[in-house]
Amino acid sequence: MIRAIAAIDIRRGIANDHGIPWQGRVPSDVAYFRRMTQGHAIVMGTGVYNELIEPLPNRHNVVATNKNEPLREGFEKTSDARAYLQNAQEDVWVVGGAAIFAATLDLVDELHLTLLDQDFSCTKFFPEYESAFEKTAEQQSITENGITFTITVWKRRI
Repeated sequence: MIRAIAAIDIRRGIANDHGIPWQGRVPSDVAYFRRMTQGHAIVMGTGVYNELIEPLPNRHNVVATNKNEPLREGFEKTSDARAYLQNAQEDVWVVGGAAIFAATLDLVDELHLTLLDQDFSCTKFFPEYESAFEKTAEQQSITENGITFTITVWKRRI
């Protein structure tokens, strides 16, 4: 199964030029991300890769990039995220950024979205998803460090 996981603000924003604006302020979302993706392959773009100091532990870290330079130890390169997902023999999580989400959303079976209830003035966005997916689960809203959010699960409409 192919899944995508992201935290998005009220405008579907996921980041700005400096990274994730709410980074470190919503620990329950980080714990959810860790719990859901652990033991699985994760596919990321070069922006996410560049933000990481080392591979995320207990995951198969795959970076979609066309650059010829080698990746750091513990990361695997794919030049085609779509082909990688289409040929995957295991559950895979698409973890961002915006370009990878946009390029692969039509292949995703399930979304795990943390909906933040404010605008963080993001410049990078998660693609429109509500027409292709329906919400099947929603946790009770949580407020941490002044940020209220809800963790949701969406399945592709048939």
